[in-house]
Amino acid sequence: MTPPTPSAAAPLEVTDETVEKSITSDGSKGSESRSPGQLAWRRFKRDRVGVASAIIVILFFVIGLAAPLITKLYGKDPYTTYGINTPGLLGDNGLPAKPNGGIDSEFWFGIDPQLGRDVFSFLLYAIRNSLLLATAITVLIMIVGVVIGITAGYIGGKTDWILGRVIDILLAFPQQLFFVAFTPVVLSLFVASNEDTPTSIVVISLITLLVVFGWASIARLLRGQVLALREREFVEAAKVTGASPARIIFKELLPNLWTPILIQGTLLLPAMVTTEAGLAYLGVGMQDPTPDWGVMIGYAAGFYQDDFTFLLFPGISMVIFVLAFNLLGDSVRDALDPKTKR
Repeated sequence: MTPPTPSAAAPLEVTDETVEKSITSDGSKGSESRSPGQLAWRRFKRDRVGVASAIIVILFFVIGLAAPLITKLYGKDPYTTYGINTPGLLGDNGLPAKPNGGIDSEFWFGIDPQLGRDVFSFLLYAIRNSLLLATAITVLIMIVGVVIGITAGYIGGKTDWILGRVIDILLAFPQQLFFVAFTPVVLSLFVASNEDTPTSIVVISLITLLVVFGWASIARLLRGQVLALREREFVEAAKVTGASPARIIFKELLPNLWTPILIQGTLLLPAMVTTEAGLAYLGVGMQDPTPDWGVMIGYAAGFYQDDFTFLLFPGISMVIFVLAFNLLGDSVRDALDPKTKR
């Protein structure tokens, strides 16, 4: 008996999965042998916007970390009042005497009004301080959110109920308003009202407040993920074999949670940059003369009608960084979970 011949060949549907499973052009084995991380890296490299955003973000971090070296080679620092020390740099009205904010071969980005500090070196240190502070806050928020979210989802019961109510309460607070209201209260616990507040105390207070009010959304997301994962077969199999809760969390749950953790981290950091800058602009965060994006924008806002150049440099640089990091977060999300790509 001869086997029946098909009446018509079914068209082959080409999807992203079939492309990923195809043989690579250099003759190596296909993506079946590649890890999820390698597949995500391949998808990310094909995203030109994501690669360009990553380059911009890395460049900002390199500039921030290398700020002391760059300013040393440049020959100026962000604290010296060159306009006051050198006659002729500032006019009688306190504004830069030269046009465009005093930009010339000696002061690349000009000098600031009233004090005459070098804007270029001040901006480099502002990028450094803002990014280091935002990164520290983001890392701590992610750690607290991951620990509490996984704990609530995996243990369940009364622990989940109590932590869930705490999360609901924190998410109900108007965070920006509470940051503005509580920052002076926290500072007053460490420093008397008639004394100058050390920068270290301001940094500790900012980190504490932003972490306390920032972890709840991350924890709620991961709690929901863990509630779904703990009923899966591989978790039940690990329990049957006698695996400890710590082993189940680190070996079974966490590997399946890295995608939302990384995505939330890439979206959280630029939010912390703008939040910290906003608090400095409102006068409850970092204070002049400490270089900071918010400090620069707040100080420049008082002179934008007469010296717009001073406001231009910190404003554009912060917009470029936040936009690049947001685009990078979108690209990371699409690379890790291509089903969400629009």
